[in-house]
Amino acid sequence: MLKFLFALILSFASFTGCCFAASKADVESDFRQWLQNDLWPEAEKAGISAASFRAAFRDVRLYWDLPDLAPPGFPKAKQRKQSQAEFSSPGSYFSEKRLQGLAATGRSLASAHASTLQKIERTYGVSGSVILAIWGRESGFGRANIPHPIMDVLATKAFMSTRPELFRRELIAALHMLASGDVRQADMRGSWAGAMGQPQFLPSSFLKYAVDFDGDGRRDIWSSVPDSLASVANYLSEKGWQSGRDWGFEVSIPATVSCAQEGPDLARPIADWVEMGIARVSGKPFPPGERSAPGMMLVPAGRHGPSFVVTPNFYVLKEYNNSDLYALFIGNLADRIAAGSGAFRAEWGDVGKMLRSDVLGMQKALTAVGYDVGKVDGLPGYKTRRSLGDWQAKNGITPTCFPDASLKARLR
Repeated sequence: MLKFLFALILSFASFTGCCFAASKADVESDFRQWLQNDLWPEAEKAGISAASFRAAFRDVRLYWDLPDLAPPGFPKAKQRKQSQAEFSSPGSYFSEKRLQGLAATGRSLASAHASTLQKIERTYGVSGSVILAIWGRESGFGRANIPHPIMDVLATKAFMSTRPELFRRELIAALHMLASGDVRQADMRGSWAGAMGQPQFLPSSFLKYAVDFDGDGRRDIWSSVPDSLASVANYLSEKGWQSGRDWGFEVSIPATVSCAQEGPDLARPIADWVEMGIARVSGKPFPPGERSAPGMMLVPAGRHGPSFVVTPNFYVLKEYNNSDLYALFIGNLADRIAAGSGAFRAEWGDVGKMLRSDVLGMQKALTAVGYDVGKVDGLPGYKTRRSLGDWQAKNGITPTCFPDASLKARLR
């Protein structure tokens, strides 16, 4: 009878998951076994020597304070419900105080590093103001505190994060970095997400795009300004930056022109947009060299915010961080540094209050009737925005190209 009761208790504990959870000490022990039995064979296959591997992990410890961890044997984090607001108003992203401060510092540094920036521009074809804008946004022009030992961060995330395969690849790349001799492990510091140094490169990006621009024989994105700035320029150049072209222009779009024409797959010569009545809000004409080149409509808040005609360089900026708002931030900051310009002219409207679950429902409804909304994830990307605009027009609603509460009842 006692044996039966004990077996029943074990069965119940296993079913509920309430008992016998692993301790941190258990996980630490599993981590050491994982390093030797799982990671080492992959590192050896990738060309890492046993001595290098041992040295790299001799003092590495799990970093328990990182976000997005899923330690083995611990209760799994609850899935986030699709009911939170996806986005506050986009306007909150463009803090005028912050942009003014970054622009002032950027103009000062443009003068201080003028000769280096000119040489970088000649080498890679990327304007200095864009490089400075990324430098400022990513690390406060190298002044931000970036404290985390990267090997600890990457090893922790490769072993027990919610995206282990991504960080496993980056951990192997970090081993190659150490083997290259470009950086000592003690100096290899970065963010909690594994991005390193002044340009905030992941290890795989470092291996592909970091350059030694000061000629000291090492690619140093932690303490060398020339290496850091040139590495950003090389990254953009390799991603397809078009020399001589702008990133984009804020424009006004007449009510007679559909907002459902945005996206990189709907590019047309900028002169064609002009013929449709689209004009720069500054009142200036588009530069002559831009008029015959392709441009794309961008309405990140639909009719409820600033509108743009962007160039392929805008999408190169998104390679650095896959966000429309990030690329717009960099473009606006670069313009402020280069020409002393200010905030976007149009106001960001009162958007950003929709629940993600509501946007998801709209996407599913649009998909069901044949629209291509891109990812059905509750996030209103350009395919969702233009699909909404097309649907609105076909149903007798003035197109706004953005989800709002008034559409919920009609779009099910």
